[in-house]
Amino acid sequence: MDVHVRDLRYFVAVAEELSFTRAAGRLFIAQPSLSKQIRRLETSLRIPLFERDHRTVVLTAAGAALLPQARLIIRQWEDARSALAEVAAAQRATLTVGFHTRIGRGLIPNVTAKMATSLPEWRLLFRQIAWSDPTVGLAGGEVDVAVAWLPVPDGFARKVVATEDRWIALPSGHRLAGREAVPLSELAGEPFIALPRTAGPLREFWLGNDRHPVPARVVAEAETAEESLEAVGSGLGVVLLSEGNAQIYERDDIVYRPVTGLPPGELAVVWRAGDERRAVRVFVEACERCLCAG
Repeated sequence: MDVHVRDLRYFVAVAEELSFTRAAGRLFIAQPSLSKQIRRLETSLRIPLFERDHRTVVLTAAGAALLPQARLIIRQWEDARSALAEVAAAQRATLTVGFHTRIGRGLIPNVTAKMATSLPEWRLLFRQIAWSDPTVGLAGGEVDVAVAWLPVPDGFARKVVATEDRWIALPSGHRLAGREAVPLSELAGEPFIALPRTAGPLREFWLGNDRHPVPARVVAEAETAEESLEAVGSGLGVVLLSEGNAQIYERDDIVYRPVTGLPPGELAVVWRAGDERRAVRVFVEACERCLCAG
C-alpha cells in the first residue's frame, strides 16, 4: 500500500506530541481513528514507529529516522500545492490572445487599458501562432481568444472588427513595383509564397485563389508572416497581405501596392463558441470599439 501525505501528517503529529490524545486534538480527529491510521502506516512500512504503553509514547529508531524525512515530504508537498495554486490563479486571471500576424492598429494599448479598467485583476498575454493552425491556437486550447483574418474554421464565434483591402508585397526591384496599383490579372503566373496547406481556405484566400481564374503558382510556403516577407525580400516570390499589415511590416527591400479586382479581407476577434467568461466578452467589446471606431 502506498503511503499518503495524510498518513505522514498523522505520524508527525504523534511524534511531536508524543501523545495520541493530544495529536488527535491537534488534527481534529478521534483518537481511536488516529491510532488505527498509525497502525496501518506501520503495517505498510513493516516496522513499528512508536513504542507505547498506557501512559507513554516513544519513537522507535525507525520512527526517529522517518520523522525528518516525513517533515521534508510534507513541506515539499505544501510547496508544490502552493505553486500549483499560484499557476491556477494566474491562468484564471490571464487571457491569452492568439494572432498570426502583428496586431498593430493601436489595438493592444487600447484594449489593455480597457481591461485594466473593467477587469483590473486580469492581464493579457499575446501569443503568435503559426499559419499552419487556422484556428489560431483556439482548437488546441493554447489561447482564449484570437485576433485573426477570416476565414477561420466553423465552430468558433467571431466578430468582424476591421475590413482592409488586400495588397501585394513585391521585391523592391520587381517589374510591378512602379505601379500605383496592381490589377489582379497582372499577377497571373507570378511566383507566390503560400501559407502551409494545413491552413486550408485561409491559404487560398491569401493566394487570391478566390478570384484568380487559375490557381496561383506557389514556389514556397511560410509558417509566419515574417518568414513570408523574408522570402519576398530575397526575391523568391510575392505575397498578398492586408493594407494595415503593409504599414506594420514596412521594409526597405519590399514594395507594397494595392491590388485591384480582389475583395477586402476581414479581421475578426474569434473565440470558442460557448465561452461566456466576462473577460472574453470585455476583450471582444474592446476590440470592436477600438478598431471599428478607427
